[in-house]
Amino acid sequence: MFDFSPRVADYKLRLEDFMAEHIYPSEELYYQQSEKLGPWRVQPIVEELKDRARAAGLWNLWMPDPNLGAGLSNLDYAPLCEIMGRSNLAPEVFNCSAPDTGNMETIWRYGTPEHHERWLKPLLAGEMRSAFAMTEPEVASSDATNIRSEVIRDGDGYVINGRKWYTTGATDPRCGVIIFMGKTDPNGSDRHRQQSMILVPRDTPGVRVVRPLPVFGTYGVPDRAAEVTFDDVRVPASNVLLGEGRGFEIAQGRLGPGRMHHCMRLIGLAERVLERMCRRAESRSAFDRTLAEQGVTLERIAQARVMIEQARLLTFKAAHMMDAVGNKAARAEIAMIKIVAPSMACTIADWAIQMFGGGGTNSDHFLTTAYATARLLRLADGPDEVHRNQLARMELKRFRAQDPARTGGSAEVLSREKVANRFAHLHPDSADYLWR
Repeated sequence: MFDFSPRVADYKLRLEDFMAEHIYPSEELYYQQSEKLGPWRVQPIVEELKDRARAAGLWNLWMPDPNLGAGLSNLDYAPLCEIMGRSNLAPEVFNCSAPDTGNMETIWRYGTPEHHERWLKPLLAGEMRSAFAMTEPEVASSDATNIRSEVIRDGDGYVINGRKWYTTGATDPRCGVIIFMGKTDPNGSDRHRQQSMILVPRDTPGVRVVRPLPVFGTYGVPDRAAEVTFDDVRVPASNVLLGEGRGFEIAQGRLGPGRMHHCMRLIGLAERVLERMCRRAESRSAFDRTLAEQGVTLERIAQARVMIEQARLLTFKAAHMMDAVGNKAARAEIAMIKIVAPSMACTIADWAIQMFGGGGTNSDHFLTTAYATARLLRLADGPDEVHRNQLARMELKRFRAQDPARTGGSAEVLSREKVANRFAHLHPDSADYLWR
């Protein structure tokens, strides 16, 4: 259904070889270093592998501009992203991890030449990392119009005040810039034009990373989330992206590809979890039968395969539509994959944990970090409920525009006369009986 070019096939093979030679054998060290060094430090193995990935030509594969990266479409990048998603270590090694890919794309699409020179180039080179500050602890941030943080014009600059959390990447010592979303026009009549995005250098006075935030008690993996406060932070007016009131517009442009990347990585993660389930099922016995002979095991393995294939095809379709008609026109497909993929991966990881027993709840088998990653992504970039509501509203609007006479979709209640006509052949009194 989806044909990939020889170039994509070549990238795929080279990625798989690199993963086998360098990523999988380095995972144990990566987790050891993450636990020992904590979220404020850089794991040395990551930097070592970045040099190898760059030398192998497996760098910035996500970037659609051929002058800055691989120049692949969303659809072409999707199967490569899936391979990287099989390991928490891999995406950053190839400079293809969140939040940097989304931030780089935001600066590339909406930034000025000065922004490109100061921030995009070092980010693309892997010399700098970045953070994205949108979610706030004091409001329901699933509705981004609730944002309270202020970005107030003052002379030739802006003064920023706000408290953010789940600001991904902020604890990284290499973080050089934060993309901050706040209100430049809090009293504006259009709630979706009140917000702006602005570039904030990490070392600006008034920016304070208060604390790292754990994911299920683990710091730094799978996320470098943090709480960050901004107290009278002053930045030049030229740091605003695209102009005042364009924050929501930028967010939609930024989050579309990012959601596709998350979903493809989750599919890769689910594939790896399923493989471990199958190997475990054939190697363990209970009640005189291998786990692979147990009915519940067979059912879950089969259902997991179906769920993965459904999610992959839906994500490929979304990526194709993003390429063909743009992110805005593909918003229904983007919403669908964000609903389906995290839930799918979360369910399969949960089944695997159950199969592995007590061992599935520790860090020996990759399953806890797989579950944490999948569960986290049911919230990141918009919770499931928001995407379902958005998708349902689009469905209602779509059917309002259709003539039910052409589709057989009418939901009208049958009148007494229609009931009589429909059932008159059964018995003269049948219509009156049914009506009662």
